[in-house]
Amino acid sequence: MPIIKSAIKRAKQTVKRRERNVGIKQDIKSATKAFIAKPSAATLATAQSELDTAVKKGLLKKNTVARRKSQLHAIAKSAGVKLAAKSTKKSTAKPAAKPVAKSSSAVQRKKTTTKKPVAKSTVRRTAAKKATK
Repeated sequence: MPIIKSAIKRAKQTVKRRERNVGIKQDIKSATKAFIAKPSAATLATAQSELDTAVKKGLLKKNTVARRKSQLHAIAKSAGVKLAAKSTKKSTAKPAAKPVAKSSSAVQRKKTTTKKPVAKSTVRRTAAKKATK
């Protein structure tokens, strides 16, 4: 057991990380085994999701996950699983536009706006300048 305070903390962190990593790896293994046992689009999606989670957590490298996902796709193709295609195109229906016309009272209000009053100190200065001339 470490004696130094930072080494004790590091040991605790290592235990926590190991538990989390082992859990994520178990999730990956169980998801891939479920897919291999019964290939379907849903089980494929869960397996891919678990692999992506491992990349996000830094447990597996990106290329390792790409290779494993490729293997899963090959199994899916040989099993005849139809993959749900995502539509990348946006819908052609346009949302309803908001009315552009303004009410006549709003237009009138803009025309009849008054100027802000000048600060008193400015008025005093100008009056004082005129008096000295």
